Amino acid sequence: MKTNIVIALLDIAQKPDASMSTSLITTRRICRIFGQRADAIRSERRAIRREAGKLRAFLPFTTSRIDELQQQATEHRRAERDDLRKVLGAFGRSLMLDTEGLMDGLGFDRVCDLLGVNTVEREAARKDGVNGLAELVFAHSLEDSAARRGQEWNDAPLFNACQVAFNNFIRECPEHLLPDPFAPGAPFGPKLPPTLSIVGK
Repeated sequence: MKTNIVIALLDIAQKPDASMSTSLITTRRICRIFGQRADAIRSERRAIRREAGKLRAFLPFTTSRIDELQQQATEHRRAERDDLRKVLGAFGRSLMLDTEGLMDGLGFDRVCDLLGVNTVEREAARKDGVNGLAELVFAHSLEDSAARRGQEWNDAPLFNACQVAFNNFIRECPEHLLPDPFAPGAPFGPKLPPTLSIVGK
């Protein structure tokens, strides 16, 4: 049934007279459906691994069965999961780069309305100079903030799509182009010495 919904949403988004608002709404809905499918696969895999975990109490007699279950969990709906991650990654990349020009076309307030951004956080983001879709959705993770009400955990559909795209980028980017996280001044590196300056007299 959800496949029919996705097809209907794609048909709506691809209409020649579809607005940018419609595009963003349908993208969110499709990402939400695909995210739910990916979560379902993850839950099913976890259930298989839990079953294998229960058999550990009877080692070494259950070694082969545990191995079978671990392999089964790894292979469970693998092709579907990979396809979902590809599609979510493509949506996420498009959002991170704002290939459709949604932020410019719709404006900050309209995008915030469509993403369900909390009014207080919207104003804070405006003061911080947030003006890109990637900043709003991924860096500041403000999507659905009106519903989350300050919860740190973010499971918003566009955020998840951007996260998949970001993970793909890190995995696929040539190593020499990635910054070193352990370099001096980097998040995991040694702190740089403070910059000293002379204060005016």
